[in-house]
Amino acid sequence: MTESTVVVFGDDPPVRLDRLAGRAKILVCDESSLPELLPVADALLVWDFASDAVRAAWPGSGPRPRWVHTASAGVDRLMCPELIESDTVLTNARGVFEQPIAEYVAGIVIAMAKDFYGSWELQRQRRWRHRETMRLAGTRAVVIGAGPIGRAIGHTLAALGIEVDLVGRTAREGVRGADELNGLLSEADWVVCAAPLTDGTRGMFGRDAFARMKSSAVFINVGRGPLVVQDDLVAALVARHIAGAVLDVFEHEPLAADDPLWDVPGLFVSPHMSGDTVGWRDQLAEQFQDNYDRWAAGEPLLNVVDKRLGYVPVD
Repeated sequence: MTESTVVVFGDDPPVRLDRLAGRAKILVCDESSLPELLPVADALLVWDFASDAVRAAWPGSGPRPRWVHTASAGVDRLMCPELIESDTVLTNARGVFEQPIAEYVAGIVIAMAKDFYGSWELQRQRRWRHRETMRLAGTRAVVIGAGPIGRAIGHTLAALGIEVDLVGRTAREGVRGADELNGLLSEADWVVCAAPLTDGTRGMFGRDAFARMKSSAVFINVGRGPLVVQDDLVAALVARHIAGAVLDVFEHEPLAADDPLWDVPGLFVSPHMSGDTVGWRDQLAEQFQDNYDRWAAGEPLLNVVDKRLGYVPVD
């Protein structure tokens, strides 16, 4: 392959692609310059994966990248009819975020079961108040999303003695079908949403879903913000229909300082950081360069997204 043109959308912080030196022409752009560079790109690295700019600037039937890679697990911010219908190959960052997100979920579950926040607050008040906390072994978790992230969450929670039901789009070995979700919600102590955002999953957690949960249940979303109808979640928490909730993702990010979600009782907020551990950006850069090596050699790419499904199919 002759020297190819790789367009990198986003450079904050800068991405290091040292292994491509002398092999590819690297052009870094922002939202304003993206439309003019897309038609000349052989490959596009979406480094700023929180932006909708690629979807807005996609050139449709004109010249376009043959390969797009996003440095994220989700691809919903990229998808548009023109990209879906094109012959452009789309890949994602599967393999980087699974275990960190699973550890985040496990940490949240342990912290809530053992009331670490309560202990910290009592320490701040210099009050000695003995309490009894929940034993995790024997509790039940429903994990929605049977891809690599959901599976990693399930395995990690199971190691704590939690009984886990993994729910996917269709039933298969070790996975319950989406048609079973309503019945499972009424039995769960922990409901963890790790589903991809598609037309079929948008708003899947609303008033009806929260009404099915136990009053002692905790809801955790590490998938995508629009999977949840936020007003319905707030109503469920205020009315104490569920015991608590944890949101790492939101419909609008970043969450504004005056957003009422900050003050909802029983809601724990984190700034879309569940998968971000020390060195994660270096891992993302290495993953892209590994896949570039395959692309340059004419070998099949890893993590190819089924653009109609909106995710990488799993066995």
